[in-house]
Amino acid sequence: MTDPIATPSESADVLADIESGRRRAAEDAINRRLFETSIDLILVVDRKGDFIRVSPSAQSILGYSPEEMVGHSAAEFIYSDDLESTREEMRHARRGRVTRNFNCRYVHKEGRVVPLAWTGVWSEPERQHFFIGRDMTERIAAEERLRHSQRLESIGQLTGGIAHDFNNLLGIIIGNLELLQDAGGQDPGTAEHLGEILEAAQRGAELTSRLLAFARRQQLRPERADINALATGTAKLLARVLGENVRVELELAPDLWPARVDAAQLEAAITNLATNARDAMPKGGTLTLKTANFPVDAAYAAGHTDVPEGDYVMIEARDTGTGIAPEAQAHIFEPFFSTKEAGRGSGLGLSMVYGFIKQSGGHVTVYSELGYGTCFRLYLPRDAAAPNEAPAAERVQVRGGSETILVVEDNAKLRAVAVRQLRELGYAVVEAADAEGAFAALERGPIDLLLTDIMMPGKLNGPELARAALARAPALKVVFASGYPDAPASGDWLTPGAKLLTKPYRKDHLARTLREALD
Repeated sequence: MTDPIATPSESADVLADIESGRRRAAEDAINRRLFETSIDLILVVDRKGDFIRVSPSAQSILGYSPEEMVGHSAAEFIYSDDLESTREEMRHARRGRVTRNFNCRYVHKEGRVVPLAWTGVWSEPERQHFFIGRDMTERIAAEERLRHSQRLESIGQLTGGIAHDFNNLLGIIIGNLELLQDAGGQDPGTAEHLGEILEAAQRGAELTSRLLAFARRQQLRPERADINALATGTAKLLARVLGENVRVELELAPDLWPARVDAAQLEAAITNLATNARDAMPKGGTLTLKTANFPVDAAYAAGHTDVPEGDYVMIEARDTGTGIAPEAQAHIFEPFFSTKEAGRGSGLGLSMVYGFIKQSGGHVTVYSELGYGTCFRLYLPRDAAAPNEAPAAERVQVRGGSETILVVEDNAKLRAVAVRQLRELGYAVVEAADAEGAFAALERGPIDLLLTDIMMPGKLNGPELARAALARAPALKVVFASGYPDAPASGDWLTPGAKLLTKPYRKDHLARTLREALD
């Protein structure tokens, strides 16, 4: 008996079935690869909420292997506060058979909570839920860092405005006190009282400078700096300051890049961190200063929106102290916030460090755990420019002169103090409240030096006034006075050759700055 011969139609059906089987097999293989290699968490759950399949990514996201989850109820792994809302999402999915998006937290094997953003769908033929969950831990952390940075920025603007007004008040107080002292004729008791008041005003000026540091409006003098040498020198100083119970150790990178930073301010920042570390180690301990090169790539910058790509030099201050409570870590850089008891510190130290590093184009991080210590890391921009071998300028002797000075200051009381100080130094003085008055003074007669505030009311600010004045009188010398928080932080706005006088200033500082400009 012979086999029946298949008709063309039957052969086509067989070929179609074979091709369909191949496609299904290929699709199944692709789905398996996706399931096995997915970085997101993929779950297949039955109607009762028990796991049928779990992707291998569960190990990295939740700490559990798929075998530890399959056959168990999802309720065993879902964070208790999200359990009822998740059940409600599953009920809605079964009724509507549509894709749903929702958030639900799971509990990691180690006990921490993992936030997950879910996409879920109910399949009626299989009578199963299919869920894909994305771990949102890093994204939420990045958003919180951004909110924290914005909050500090807002506080900085408010703080800087207060510091500006306070600086002007201190300028008036300090200037008049010095004029009274110079006048002489006081009995010893009065002279002593004046000295005490002046000392208190100076302490107020120091506090104001810290507020300006946090607001990133202090006047910095960045230069090429050898951070290893600076850390070594600071460590020698700290060995005497911190006491015998605190050991200072150095871990310095041998090939460390040079940084561009105000070295004096950086030394002050490290000293501030060190004294905080000492207070956190009342029974003694170890403070380690470490340096390292730290290149920031696009991936790191994407997760830290306030850190641009580039090369940085890292300085780490790590202690073995009591640590900082998690609830306090979110506030430690805010002005006047302190974990110390009343009367110990102003609460401005860390805010000053934060503002200084940010103003320098860098970044600050803190890692701390109660009972194990705290680690601050300061990141400063690398100085890739060629070293400058120019010799340092010699210190100018403090003295007065006979030149004509044009003082432009919108605060009448502060202007009056400056005018009196200049006249006592021997200068001829012309005064103006704004740019319009300054131009009128320039028209009336020759002026040797323009002493102008940076921020002023009217159409022109200090730098704009200086540029216009120099266009009329190219030989004019310029000194800027600044106590305003919104004054530009870098030196590229300054008129070439101009000097900068930071408010509130002492009479000797004023005299020295004028001679540096005039001579």
